Amino acid sequence: MSFFGRIRTVLIGRRPGPGATPVHVDDPRFDDWEVVRDFADVKTARAWHQALKEAQIEAVLTVDWPLDRFGRGDIALRVQPEDWSEAELLLSNMDD
Repeated sequence: MSFFGRIRTVLIGRRPGPGATPVHVDDPRFDDWEVVRDFADVKTARAWHQALKEAQIEAVLTVDWPLDRFGRGDIALRVQPEDWSEAELLLSNMDD
């Protein structure tokens, strides 16, 4: 990162990209949210999460257990119940 890039980061902060999307471990706040997809690796899960974020659908990544050192595990992409059908439609169209 350049000198000016570092200064900008310090002054205005970093905006999280797909690589900075948090994975919530055993977090009961999201138990009522609907699962739209399951993934085996965090890189893929974050990419699909980013697609929902760009469509302005609030989504989170959750796991029951911490990921392994390679970023693998049983990762759920979840949305609020009222957003499930819209998220499912968007992601289904991306599957094709």
